[in-house]
Amino acid sequence: VVNEYNLELEEQYTFIKDNIDTKIPSNIRILRQVLENLRSKIQKLETAIATQVENCRSPCVTTCPIPVVSGKECEEIYRKGGETSEMYLIQPDSFFRPFKVYCDMATHDGGWTVIQNRQDGSVGFGRTWDSYKSGFGNIAANGGKGICDMPGEFWLGNEKISQLTNLGATEALFEMEDWDGAKVTAQYTGFTVQNEANKYQLSVSGYKGTAGNALMDGASQLKGENRTMTIHNGMFFSTFDRDNDGWQHSDPNKQCSKEDGGGWWYNRCHAANPNGRYYWGGYYTWDMAKHGTDDGVVWMNWKDSWYSMKKMSIKIRPYFN
Repeated sequence: VVNEYNLELEEQYTFIKDNIDTKIPSNIRILRQVLENLRSKIQKLETAIATQVENCRSPCVTTCPIPVVSGKECEEIYRKGGETSEMYLIQPDSFFRPFKVYCDMATHDGGWTVIQNRQDGSVGFGRTWDSYKSGFGNIAANGGKGICDMPGEFWLGNEKISQLTNLGATEALFEMEDWDGAKVTAQYTGFTVQNEANKYQLSVSGYKGTAGNALMDGASQLKGENRTMTIHNGMFFSTFDRDNDGWQHSDPNKQCSKEDGGGWWYNRCHAANPNGRYYWGGYYTWDMAKHGTDDGVVWMNWKDSWYSMKKMSIKIRPYFN
């Protein structure tokens, strides 16, 4: 019996040893190949990162000329003969340096300075207070005609917007397009943004249009206090690192900018969210949202809070009654 048991053990030992001798080297070879592939991918990533870092160190170069004609804003440029929609240089206040803007010279008699544009999700709008203050994104690009006639995605900057809206009476035009190609507008004959000391407070008046008066009336689907807390008129500007909204400032978890994906004149929280997260296709769901909230490019008085626009732009110009 003992001999039979020993023989069985020897057979099992031989079987295990043979498996070890054949499989372990094979597994080691496979692991080595996996490691080599990982090393190769890491090297490629390091090279790509180094290239991007070098590109970031290089100054941005405008690949198309800036027109000679300039002015305080786009409407003045239009009156001086600048009738092409493209990038221009303006100087609203001689105390500050001039800056580049995209002028829409075709819509509703022209002369519009574009202060915000969304069209393809190429630029993230979840930015800091300082970023919204100075502006970010791509004003315009060469569309093939040798001029910067194609607007990009950008926020012009609260300092610049404040300068422009405090030159005198200013009107604003909100243009939006859904994913089926339908277009609506919201136009305000009064649009003012205060300076940083006043937290870039927003003041709007005189609505007309087809999108619904989200800024002054709040979300039309809501009633009573729920609707009132979505009114944007009179609100201060908020970003995720500067909480000026109408929610509970003592609770860091109750902050509109963090939940809604961008900087804006949030109340508690919004009826309009032009600077929200960009979602392809229109409708999105709570599980797609970063915080489970309606953080898309929203205008609730036209579409509901779970529909994100394909295109959204904000334009301003002097208002002549």
